Amino acid sequence: MSVKTMILPDAEATQALGKQLGQCLPSGTVLLLQGTLGAGKTTLVQGIGEGLGITDSIVSPTFTLVNEYPQGRLPLYHLDLYRLQPEGVEGLYVEQYWEGFEVVPGITVIEWPEKLPYLPPAYLTMQLLYGEKSGRQAILTATDNFTLDFSKFWGDKG
Repeated sequence: MSVKTMILPDAEATQALGKQLGQCLPSGTVLLLQGTLGAGKTTLVQGIGEGLGITDSIVSPTFTLVNEYPQGRLPLYHLDLYRLQPEGVEGLYVEQYWEGFEVVPGITVIEWPEKLPYLPPAYLTMQLLYGEKSGRQAILTATDNFTLDFSKFWGDKG
């Protein structure tokens, strides 16, 4: 398992991190995005969209549950499970986004992943923490089944 921690002093740094991820993450990536309300999850996803070359406005899918942005380097699928219980998530058939059979493989970002009744076989987890005095902190973890070369976007070996 690979882990990288970064300090993000402001929203611009959070968006810049997302942009770097959008530029380098491969097709089929699933990013489980954890953090409290206001931690910067949507800001990060906006940066990912920018890095993918998506020009549409990226907004939180809290009420729509899933937003699909097909026009970038790769498609971006943004899911927000905040309003659902695990049994409600099953009806979304979220596995279609990482299996690549029913939708074009892209980058799938899932907010509130603790609501998932099951996990994909390989994924990244990013936890965004926010402290009034310390600012934001991002902890990115790649599962053993997900290969991620941190040097591609942070210039070090993580």
